[in-house]
Amino acid sequence: MSVSVTTAPAAAATFADCAPAKFSNLTAAALYQLAVERGEGEIARGGPLVVRTGEHTGRSAMDKFIVRSPEVEEKVWWDANQPMTQDAFDRLHADMLDYASSRDLISQDLRGGADKDHSIRVRVFTEYAWHGLFIQHLLVRPMMHERGGEPDFTIVDLPGFEADPAVHGCRTKTVIAVDFTRRVILIGGTSYAGEMKKSVFTILNFLLPEEGVMPMHCSVNVGRQGDPAIFFGLSGTGKTTLSADPDRTLIGDDEHGWGTSGLFNFEGGCYAKMIRLSPTAEPEIYATTQMFGTVLENVVMDPATRELDLDDASLAENSRGAYPIHYIPNADPNGLAGHPKNIVMLTCDAFGVMPPIARLTRDQAMYMFLSGYTAKVAGTEKGLGKEPQATFSTCFGAPFMPRHPSEYGALLGKLIDQHDVRCWLVNTGWTGGAYGDGARMPIKATRALLAAALDGSLIRAPMEKDPIFGFDVPTSVAGVDGAILNPRNTWADPSAYDAQANKLAQMFVENFRIYEPYVSDGVKAAGPAVAV
Repeated sequence: MSVSVTTAPAAAATFADCAPAKFSNLTAAALYQLAVERGEGEIARGGPLVVRTGEHTGRSAMDKFIVRSPEVEEKVWWDANQPMTQDAFDRLHADMLDYASSRDLISQDLRGGADKDHSIRVRVFTEYAWHGLFIQHLLVRPMMHERGGEPDFTIVDLPGFEADPAVHGCRTKTVIAVDFTRRVILIGGTSYAGEMKKSVFTILNFLLPEEGVMPMHCSVNVGRQGDPAIFFGLSGTGKTTLSADPDRTLIGDDEHGWGTSGLFNFEGGCYAKMIRLSPTAEPEIYATTQMFGTVLENVVMDPATRELDLDDASLAENSRGAYPIHYIPNADPNGLAGHPKNIVMLTCDAFGVMPPIARLTRDQAMYMFLSGYTAKVAGTEKGLGKEPQATFSTCFGAPFMPRHPSEYGALLGKLIDQHDVRCWLVNTGWTGGAYGDGARMPIKATRALLAAALDGSLIRAPMEKDPIFGFDVPTSVAGVDGAILNPRNTWADPSAYDAQANKLAQMFVENFRIYEPYVSDGVKAAGPAVAV
């Protein structure tokens, strides 16, 4: 039995009735051919399809809206989700129908969720063939006999449609409108294909908690001893890179659920960052850039030789690759695993304060989960200056969380207690100083520390308590240079480190104030200590 959904009004079916797709459930090869014939992309050496997304090279978080209806009024976290009126959605729906009537659309019947007991059937209409190929990679592809029938949700993706804020109740010509009652998602004015997959994530984040299932922005892999691990982290922290471990089986790289039977992937593919991808540090992901079927967004290609330049960020810092999960040699196509033994919370700390690894108590893990900390540096987004900027995205995915963070936090705490899960914080950012002075954490050291955490040996390592953040930091780990384990010792000026650490601790405390009414005294006390 799939995720239970309310009966949708008849209007939900009007898109399929009024704008039937010319192409339905095409194979990947057929979508590939159609994309090239339409001039939507070019084929690079090795076979990947290279496309450009134009002005939108990432998500348009400020252009996402949820329709405010009586059915969802008390369930949605309106402090962080923008409302749209039902009338505005109706006008948007009608105008997108009119636009679509003169286009040759592509429809596909797909599924969100590898666990059929907690999944949704999704029909996706796309204007671009390459968007159709992208979402076919990223969602679960049902068997032929499982397709057809009425979907649970419909997604309409029309990059060429431009919204009118005065008419459609939105902010700009770009709009992502989610109607949980009618079970329709409308996407217009953006060629960034990731909006489709994140819309499915948003749907499951809304539905699953009512079934006692924890939706998570995370990657998952499993060791040879049958020991699943969860990797929480925001974009750029290393979820995809670190979960693609040749010694562990990949379940998925971005979105999962945790229910009574264990972990399950929401998706059927991967969406990896390509910028400066290394064939030595990330060989499994790098190999996908030379495979037929992979969709490469905003990756620079030599038009004559068709060679890729993954180091060139002139089109986007957020260049991406989408590919089916079976392109990773040690991936599990079933997308299912048992209950986790370890939870790893990844942060890319550009302040150079966090240790390469630390052991968290249950309350500290809850505090870090609700905080969702990482840091951004110049070049990753428009408008960022030379100094790092702290980012706190609750539950490591605030833009996709329709419900209040306390609901997800309570579910996570319950599951950690129930299954006695070990929790870790891993810094993939800077050491020896902040961005501009220090150096990036060596990925070889990160992998070695992770391996020790996941195989259980790090539990036996000698530890010391961080005086500000309170978590336990190992002082010696076999195969790792002990000089990097304590971040204060890596700075040339320890007093400068103290000032920087206190500054970051204050940011944590100020950010967490909005969650304090919803958590236990133990979680509140798990935050950092700020020097007066």
